[in-house]
Amino acid sequence: MKIWQNKFNLISLAILIMVLLLPSVGVAALQKNAPAFEGGQPQTSINNDAECLTCHSNQAMSVKFGIQEQKETYSLFVNPDIYNTTVHKEVGLGCVGCHVGFKAEMGHGFNFNSVREATLKLSEACGRCHGDLNDAVMDGVHAKQLATGNVQAAVCSDCHSPHSITRIKDQQTGATNPATHYLISTTCQKCHSEIFAKYSQSVHGSASVADHNPDAPTCTDCHGVHNMEDPRSAEFRLRSPQICAKCHTDLNKMAKYGLSINVMNTYVSDFHGTTITIFEKVSPDAESNKPVCYDCHGIHDIAKSDDPSKGLQIKENLLKTCQKCHPDATANFPDSWTSHYIPDTEKYPTVYYINLFYQFLIPGVLGGMGLLVLLDFGRAMLDRLHKPKRKPTAHPKLSTKPTKTEEEQDGDGN
Repeated sequence: MKIWQNKFNLISLAILIMVLLLPSVGVAALQKNAPAFEGGQPQTSINNDAECLTCHSNQAMSVKFGIQEQKETYSLFVNPDIYNTTVHKEVGLGCVGCHVGFKAEMGHGFNFNSVREATLKLSEACGRCHGDLNDAVMDGVHAKQLATGNVQAAVCSDCHSPHSITRIKDQQTGATNPATHYLISTTCQKCHSEIFAKYSQSVHGSASVADHNPDAPTCTDCHGVHNMEDPRSAEFRLRSPQICAKCHTDLNKMAKYGLSINVMNTYVSDFHGTTITIFEKVSPDAESNKPVCYDCHGIHDIAKSDDPSKGLQIKENLLKTCQKCHPDATANFPDSWTSHYIPDTEKYPTVYYINLFYQFLIPGVLGGMGLLVLLDFGRAMLDRLHKPKRKPTAHPKLSTKPTKTEEEQDGDGN
């Protein structure tokens, strides 16, 4: 009996020791992987943004994420001067409007293993206010990449810095503000630096990035904003001429730069464009080897038409472009293409006068034939209306007597 009592006492003592030591062990274990905050003080309560900025306006405010051997330092500094000019501040959305579920303690209850994990988790707050845009994002290529496990795919805060975001569009017109238009491509540059390098040297990119020209297309003008489609898909390729046409059929915009607005009409009227248009309407997911705009002009590296190395106004460059699909094309092959201009007396006068000749010849021939048919038909109708009616002629009555045979007639003669 004493043996069992001694064992019970030993077990009780061991349990007591574990209870006393467990909190300190647990705290040490948590502290090993928990975020390490510097430059901040615990808060008992948060009532307004000013209280948040008491700590976060300190440039030394930072946090370290990850395991102790590979910690990532992330700055938690928020510039009050910039933050107070944001659209969120303008509409009265305070810090706790986005940072939902925080606790009034060091770290505010957030515990992440990496900076990227924190970004992905905190970006979920955007959908609380921007539900419609969030639904569009879910249909975009970035969200689809994220769903496959690519944690580097862009989320809201990668493009829209929450502590410095200003209005992108004019409230009255809905158009992108010229002051922020050129910044769109530099935002995409964060992930797509190689593409940006090509774009910034192109006719579009140089006008946007260097000259801040709001007429020049930037990334979102072609790829969309939140519901970006995968540009490698067949559907995007077939639809791409419509994307180019948004600007290149705009009379006011093209008039500024002396460019033709007939690019879409001339493209659709030729064999290449007709085929692509049919595919887009009938089989938008089908592959087609017929060229679309960017097959000839380039994608992100579009050059000016008179550029000596890439411009398609240079016959040698145009021939090289044609030879991508027509390897046997000779030097005279591009002469059959009238570019995207409708022939007139200045551009392609030979084609213009031939077209003009047929514009008179074909209606004249067909019109003359049609007139001949109408005259002939009218004459026939008049003849039928004015033709005198004939009285029916009396037919001789047929004798009912049987005729005599030749033998009987010969007998009568004898």
